[in-house]
Amino acid sequence: MNQGKYIFSQLTDFLPKRIFDGLVTRYSGDKHVRHFSCWNQLLSMIFGQLSGRDSLRDLMVSIEPHKPKYYHLGFGKGTSISNFANANEKRDYRIFEEYAFHLIDLARKFSIVDQDFQLNINGNIYAFDSTTIDLCLNVFWWATFRKTKGGIKLHTLYDVKTSIPCFIHVSAASVHDVNALDLLHYELGGYYVLDRGYIDYKRLFKINQSSAYFVIRAKDNLQYRRMYSNKVKKDNGVRLDQIGKLTGFYVSKDYPDKLRRIKFYDEETDNELIFLSNNFDLMAEEIAMLYKYRWKVELFFKWIKQHLKIKSFWGTSQNAVKIQVYSAIIAYCLVALIRNKLKVHRSTYEILQILSISLLDKTPINELLTSQDYKNVKELYCKQLKISWD
Repeated sequence: MNQGKYIFSQLTDFLPKRIFDGLVTRYSGDKHVRHFSCWNQLLSMIFGQLSGRDSLRDLMVSIEPHKPKYYHLGFGKGTSISNFANANEKRDYRIFEEYAFHLIDLARKFSIVDQDFQLNINGNIYAFDSTTIDLCLNVFWWATFRKTKGGIKLHTLYDVKTSIPCFIHVSAASVHDVNALDLLHYELGGYYVLDRGYIDYKRLFKINQSSAYFVIRAKDNLQYRRMYSNKVKKDNGVRLDQIGKLTGFYVSKDYPDKLRRIKFYDEETDNELIFLSNNFDLMAEEIAMLYKYRWKVELFFKWIKQHLKIKSFWGTSQNAVKIQVYSAIIAYCLVALIRNKLKVHRSTYEILQILSISLLDKTPINELLTSQDYKNVKELYCKQLKISWD
């Protein structure tokens, strides 16, 4: 990397600008724009995400003293708060949505399997879940949820092996989780791990017909008839491993094929869990472990809520909210892409901590992320926040 470049400029060099320009042309994003193009808007949004800005005013105040650096940072000639807000309100969010999907594909292309994934399974493994972000209904009038409460949902298909989200869909919080399954295209031989909120046997049968596999936690009112049982090793926590069919009048029509039912005792929580799956080849304990990995998507939701700005929004319209959400995903995938391309042996959280205080430095980024002493960087971060290292 060129030592004369700012860290932020070195980061954005990893972004495929030609793809973004094509999307801007498709959706007429820069029509009648004199300055502060969609590209300038995207880089400003990413800068706000990586530096942890709480509001649009906070972002503008933080970059205002650096006007001489605007050109080198990619912010254009600069803009006012009102022009920035107007861009978020009016420019088509699909530019940022489709670009986020492209970055997801790019990050997955260079990704490596996480060291904490221990199962020897050839197919890709996905966890599908959603998280609700509460909004004030008086301000975000379009985000209907309850009588006095607003909100949106982030429906996420998460690649368990690489810790990268594969699909993001933003909807009103009132949309039931199970409806989001209709948006997925199931991969041949892929594994889809679901919570029991996604129990819908007609949709599960669609996964089965797509030659993909699912693992889902059963509800308490399961109507099931055992046909035969497999031998189990109770030392591994498996209590039952049965093959059978659903017996309810309607559910048996929705899912007429055989299902595998596994009862597993979890010592950590002292709970018995019942799983359903259409995979008959994996060992029962592997099915239970697949479901345990579903919690990685919960950790992802917790992580992005804590470290990226998707809870305090820089605009009130649905368009502005979606632009900010997809900008957060772009920032996350950019960090994941850099981590994999530069072979950085740090967590995404550690990289973000380092970048948040280094965006305007001119150190080569590979040296910053691979050669610097992490403890010294963290001490600097704590010093800036005026908190103790201990």
